[in-house]
Amino acid sequence: MMRSSVLESLSLVRNLIYTMDVPTNHIENSNSDLQPNKRRRKKSIVWDHFTIETINADCIRALCKQCKKSFAYISGSKLSGTSHLKRHISLGICPVSRCNEEKNQLHIFTPDAKSDVSENGTVRTRKRYRANPGPASISFDQDLCCHEIAKMIIQHEYPLRMVEDSGFIDFARCLHPHFNAMSTNTVQEYIMGIYFREKQKLLNLVTGIAGRVSLTLDLWTSDQRVSYGLLTGHFIGCDWKLHRRIFNVAMLPYPDSETSFIHAIASSLNDWGSESKLFTLTLDQFHTNENAKRNLRGLLSIKNSRILTGQLLINSCYTCTLTRLAQDAVGFIQETVQKVRDSVKYVKISEVREERFIKLKQQLQVPSTKNLIVDDLTKWNTTYHMLMAASELKEVFSCLDTSDPDYKSTPTMDEWRQVETLCTYLKIFYEAANILTSPLYPTTNTFFHELWKIQLELMHAVTSPDLFVSNLTRPLHEKFTRYWEDCNLVLAVAVVMDPRFKMKLVEFSFSRIYGEDADNWIKIVDEDVHELYLEYVVQCLPPPTFIGGNEAVAKTEIPQEEGGFPNGDIEFSDYDIYISDIMNGQQMKSELDQYLEESLLPRVQDFDVLGWWRVNRSKYPTLSKMACDVLSIPVSTVPPYSVFDTRTRKMNSYRSSLRPTVLEALICAKDWLQYEHSEMSFGITEVPSTVVKTDF
Repeated sequence: MMRSSVLESLSLVRNLIYTMDVPTNHIENSNSDLQPNKRRRKKSIVWDHFTIETINADCIRALCKQCKKSFAYISGSKLSGTSHLKRHISLGICPVSRCNEEKNQLHIFTPDAKSDVSENGTVRTRKRYRANPGPASISFDQDLCCHEIAKMIIQHEYPLRMVEDSGFIDFARCLHPHFNAMSTNTVQEYIMGIYFREKQKLLNLVTGIAGRVSLTLDLWTSDQRVSYGLLTGHFIGCDWKLHRRIFNVAMLPYPDSETSFIHAIASSLNDWGSESKLFTLTLDQFHTNENAKRNLRGLLSIKNSRILTGQLLINSCYTCTLTRLAQDAVGFIQETVQKVRDSVKYVKISEVREERFIKLKQQLQVPSTKNLIVDDLTKWNTTYHMLMAASELKEVFSCLDTSDPDYKSTPTMDEWRQVETLCTYLKIFYEAANILTSPLYPTTNTFFHELWKIQLELMHAVTSPDLFVSNLTRPLHEKFTRYWEDCNLVLAVAVVMDPRFKMKLVEFSFSRIYGEDADNWIKIVDEDVHELYLEYVVQCLPPPTFIGGNEAVAKTEIPQEEGGFPNGDIEFSDYDIYISDIMNGQQMKSELDQYLEESLLPRVQDFDVLGWWRVNRSKYPTLSKMACDVLSIPVSTVPPYSVFDTRTRKMNSYRSSLRPTVLEALICAKDWLQYEHSEMSFGITEVPSTVVKTDF
């Protein structure tokens, strides 16, 4: 009787265990009349890998689905649990599972909805959710994979040989076991394919524009004594947005040669079918000699014989000029700057010293909110920020030796005054250069206001009664005046195309700079604007018709009324033309004169000058074409991320070792791929200037 009662209790316990921990499909039908526990525990993860094997009424074992090994689960009144079963799974004890894992070690392990894997390899139970079956396996495309790897190498400047590294191959096969390793030659072919595809898209864009293209030439050096010329095109697209694209990377074995630049530029123009579209060329004067400049000016005259007789060659780079001015200014008081730098380093290299400095600042109630920084000698703007912050905290530095006896490099008050004066002019240079780092690349009219302010400030500083100020600014003024004389014509023409200023800003600024001679300079600008406009009028005229076989004689017909003068009377024929010109001139004015006579627009901060010309192109069909070309003239050869660089841009040794065609493909394709997702078939986009720095 007692034995029967014990067996009945064991049966109830067994059914309860099944309900809590055993898959429901293994519950015996004989116990189906028992009501399940509504708060029963969720089944264990192990039952995805084990099945229940009933040996007899008192013995139930767990059978591994992989290796078919049997494990104790319930024996009589003893419940073994599932911990040993979990170890069999998670620790790789199962020989079949371990073998499969070694064979397929490149497969990605994707945890299911019921588990996760910790760092030590154990399986952690996760909350189960009722979910749909997982997605079907994604098919593998080797060609697409190779294409994306090539794009990755281009965009992140990885070495081509990385595809042959064992670590990369193992990683790629871990993502998908069917991945076939690539050779350097293979990835190079994919890179060239991307380059040619993007080049064709850009070629469609360039050939489709109605305006002209302006070029910049930026020179890079290398340890191999070979130079590289980066030719960048600037133009207004059909969307009336400013576009900036690298066209070519030309290797220049002999950059000092008088013809090296002209060959590179001519080859680039031919490559892009832009021989007749070249408008201006901007380069840095320190990279070319006078004979080379003369040859380049001749190239502009040949390609555009009617455009200001080749005057639109900008000999100096805006950014490079500002950088040299800043370096010269800092170098004028180099010892004082170094003393300030040492003081800042003394505070910043120790947390204890910095805390002591901040505490002293609070005690002295210094209102400055600036934080001390140690400058980067390769970026002159960081030196400016360091000096500005330190000069505002000069009172703290002056008292620092009282609380810190080890501090002994305190600048004198006279030295602090020199630093403050230096920062006054560094600020002017910084603000002028900083506009090139804006999200949108600025149009040419933006630069005139910055440059005439610098010219005026330096001109006044030279005559200052303060000896330090005059000595500091005199060499700066001489250097900047050469740049101003070289480019003020182009910039003045550009600002005339701004309906907020027109000729008025030129008249105002020139009167302050040139004084009594201002009228002569204003007249030169006015004449050049009208001359340039007339060239566009001529370009818009229909071509003349020629008669007389091969003789280049234009046919001119003058209508004669009855009783008129005979056709052979040349004097009266010319008279008729003269009267016709006068009548036409009285009836209508040119687009340029109408534009200049209209009222100025309000001077707003975020004014879209290209957008204004797009809206008014029907009113000024010819002048709007001229405005597009003038407003896209580049004044800087330096990319936005190098605006404050103090060192010459340099091609690294690895890239210098590549074949010129591959190097050009890598650099150009990286630039073009920036616009891959933002442009349509004709590249409708604005020019981003906040790009990732490229260390070529």
